[in-house]
Amino acid sequence: MPDTTPDPSTVLPALPPLSAQAERLIELGVHETAGLSADEIRGFAAETDGEGALLAVRPDRAPASALAPLLRRDGKPGFVVVDMPDVDAFSPCGVELPDTPLYVVTGLDRGDHMANWSPDEALPALTKEDRTPLLLTEGVHWVLQQPEALERNRCFMTIGSRLRKADGSLDARTPAIWISNGTGRDGRERRNAPKVGWCWWNNRHTWLGFASTTGRGA
Repeated sequence: MPDTTPDPSTVLPALPPLSAQAERLIELGVHETAGLSADEIRGFAAETDGEGALLAVRPDRAPASALAPLLRRDGKPGFVVVDMPDVDAFSPCGVELPDTPLYVVTGLDRGDHMANWSPDEALPALTKEDRTPLLLTEGVHWVLQQPEALERNRCFMTIGSRLRKADGSLDARTPAIWISNGTGRDGRERRNAPKVGWCWWNNRHTWLGFASTTGRGA
């Protein structure tokens, strides 16, 4: 198995303070999607000790389909691929969330050092390091607050979100966030736009790492 040590050269700058992240979500109208008031989001940020943490809304309050179009890159809005109409059915798998509408995600890592791993290889390695993979919505929140977290050839999977089928087995698709090349059904007008899509559980991609966290808290 490849080396799991993160490359220091890929460490991103610190996230904005929670108060600034709260204002960003309010500016984008995420509080309305989540059925929260602006004051509730501001109050949570003011009362929470979360230096360097990401402010997130539970996916059952603000689903990926509502968050993805808020992403921007080169002036182009984000989108969900057309063959993922069930994107919001991808729910936390093996991940426990605080029982609150808002929570913080700590110790973010984009997982560049796991590029060219399959999800099947990455998950046990993350578990061994006492890390859990990001949810899709957490990944979108991260790029909303820190657009530079999404770079060409350094994009990431969010395998904390999985789709469980009617028979109880897991769908082989695993969600990821990357940058569109404007090919195929994406359309040329979407070249360089942020893109929510999926990859197969056993496939490897040289340009996709595995985003993860050391913890979540209210």
